[in-house]
Amino acid sequence: MAPPEICPNCGADVPRNARACPECGADEQTGWSDDAHAQRLGLPEEHFDHEEFVQGEFGAESKVRPRGMKWLWWAVAIMLLAAFAYTFLRQFH
Repeated sequence: MAPPEICPNCGADVPRNARACPECGADEQTGWSDDAHAQRLGLPEEHFDHEEFVQGEFGAESKVRPRGMKWLWWAVAIMLLAAFAYTFLRQFH
């Protein structure tokens, strides 16, 4: 049996005609048979639920910044730009 293009054990590229994965050493007997699955690659399943994933990773309460803060960052950016321009132009006077 020819090796897969990508190792189902670690996700590394497997060269054509390789006998084993160059990264993890998986071969026909230890990991890339037809029965091997890509479980250890961290790929989502077909029934992946994003909300469940976020809750599991970050807890029940989301710490996303409120939408109303966008204007504040624009104001800070404009003030910083004005301060840099003032400092730059002051050198010529």
